[in-house]
Amino acid sequence: MPYINVAAALQIFALLSALPAQYFISQWYGTDSAQRIQITERVIASWRSFTKPYLSLDAWADRLKLWLSKTRNWYYGVKKTLSGDNEADPHSYFAESTHVHSPKPEYIQFSVGQVIVHKKFGYSGVIVGWDVKANTPGERLQHKYPPVKQDLKGTPHYRILINKANGFGKSTAYIPEEEITVIMGLEVHHPDMKAYFSGYDGSKYIMQPWLKKIYPHD
Repeated sequence: MPYINVAAALQIFALLSALPAQYFISQWYGTDSAQRIQITERVIASWRSFTKPYLSLDAWADRLKLWLSKTRNWYYGVKKTLSGDNEADPHSYFAESTHVHSPKPEYIQFSVGQVIVHKKFGYSGVIVGWDVKANTPGERLQHKYPPVKQDLKGTPHYRILINKANGFGKSTAYIPEEEITVIMGLEVHHPDMKAYFSGYDGSKYIMQPWLKKIYPHD
């Protein structure tokens, strides 16, 4: 037995309902052919306006895009309570904590949404979070900061979405303040940009409402 999808089923239903519809139209509006034609055209127009949103692939594609956008924003804006304790823990690693960063210490030079360039490696990116000092697993601190750089552990650190246009290979970075400098007029391309930001004003990116709640002073 051949498979019939929803669109085909609706079309078959429309064809099967055509004769009964014509019969009822003739019963309700008499035998005046001009009047019946006018009413029939109205019925057809109403049917098309009703079925168009459901038979059009473009309409379904738009619905899917909207749903994916809402789902993505929800994913980044709401704590994932089922994934473990780290998300809800105000001491989550790599500037991913969801606790409100207020008040903002005066020694934090940069803000979420600013575009930066790494002084040594030259890649650009955008700040999506900061910690007042390095907040990573112990073994990561030991590896990243040898004895000659131990003082960097107590300085502000920033989480960065790395600009894909650089071809750097990595998607994100977590780096100390002294290794970056802010620039303006450069847009960043990264698949997660819309989840964190709603636009760019030429000097910095505008935070999504959920991110602004976490960094109210940036």
